[in-house]
Amino acid sequence: MLRRQYKRIVLKISGESLAGEQEFGIDQDVVNSIAAQVREVAQHGIQVAIVVGGGNIWRGVAGSAKGMDRATADYMGMLATVINALALQDALEKYGVDTRVQSAIELRQIAEPYIRRRALRHLEKGRVVIFAAGTGSPYFSTDTTAALRAAEIEAEVILMAKRVDGVYDSDPKKNPDAKKYQDLNYIEVLSQGLGVMDSTATSLCMDNGIPLIVFNINESGNILRAVQGEDIGTYVGR
Repeated sequence: MLRRQYKRIVLKISGESLAGEQEFGIDQDVVNSIAAQVREVAQHGIQVAIVVGGGNIWRGVAGSAKGMDRATADYMGMLATVINALALQDALEKYGVDTRVQSAIELRQIAEPYIRRRALRHLEKGRVVIFAAGTGSPYFSTDTTAALRAAEIEAEVILMAKRVDGVYDSDPKKNPDAKKYQDLNYIEVLSQGLGVMDSTATSLCMDNGIPLIVFNINESGNILRAVQGEDIGTYVGR
């Protein structure tokens, strides 16, 4: 069964995905694999924006739980996303993909400031835009950033790149009988606490009618398959 095909997407990549099996830091092989998949999508004329997390380097919630000021911990997490964004940019440009990093925190030497109209212009010119530093405000996750940026640039879908092949009713690594969902609506995600995105991000997607596709980033070619409407992963919509 084919789903809708998309022309402008937001790809949400968790920091944990970039760490690969090492669970901390950046696995360059993983970054190169993602860059190769993004290049494949861009070569098909799809406009690609990326929101990247920073959990492979620092998690603000974890720092706060150990007594650090929450706002300070979150700003540190935003800086971690910038490191990941630069790693992705470097890999993409080595593959010949014209790329821009836009940061919600001003970092003139290494990234453009986030400006919606400039981001749209880059996308229209075929450049991949990487959104770094979250929303620029503490207490908001990069999931919320993905939902917010998708609404702002009028993206048609958010692709949630995970290390599992969809959404399950329990952890498939711990429960061999875990059930995988093919389709969900936003209310089911919220009411069942399925952890696709945090509740703020899910509500923002619901309010703006932005669908989500949760899929396995580690399988080569999956980004293009999702964009072209193949029935992979779990689809979340109305």
